[in-house]
Amino acid sequence: MEPGLTSFAAIVLAGGQATRLGGADKATIEIRGRSLLEHTLDAVIDAAEVVVVGQPVPTDRPVTFVVEDPQYGGPVAGLLTGRDSLLRSFPWLAVLAVDMPFITATTIRRLHDAAVGHDGAVLVDPDLRRQLAFVVDSARLAEVEPDREARHGRPVSSLLDALDLVSVPALGHEHRDIDSWTDLRDLADEPEV
Repeated sequence: MEPGLTSFAAIVLAGGQATRLGGADKATIEIRGRSLLEHTLDAVIDAAEVVVVGQPVPTDRPVTFVVEDPQYGGPVAGLLTGRDSLLRSFPWLAVLAVDMPFITATTIRRLHDAAVGHDGAVLVDPDLRRQLAFVVDSARLAEVEPDREARHGRPVSSLLDALDLVSVPALGHEHRDIDSWTDLRDLADEPEV
């Protein structure tokens, strides 16, 4: 592991309403015999501290669970609530949606390596659309964050657009997420890559 990777925390965004999944708790949905949260926690195994923004669910890994303020306030509210819940400060934050089961620790390392010399790095799909998987410099994030009243309902792009982020192309299915039962079925049937 590179020296810089020992100094990052992870924020897992798991507090959405999952309306296209009938309100199901995404963290507990299983794919290939494991919950989405278990897949996500494997991806951030190198993190010194992990905060999961969402309702508490059983996990074998020590993590802090918090609910975003305001609840269902969207990814910016979740990200900043998660960051504010860390027990200590870290130079880098890895931010990851709970519904991306093909992201691995190697993905996070690639993002971290690409971020060096920039404000961060973000995973992009084959059409170069940014995904909710990125590594960001904590100090730079603090410089562009909105005040508490303006966090609700803001898209993550409102933060990321103000930063110097390197685009990191997804490999295989890394960019795939589960927003519907059809997505779950299709990804469960995909061959491992």
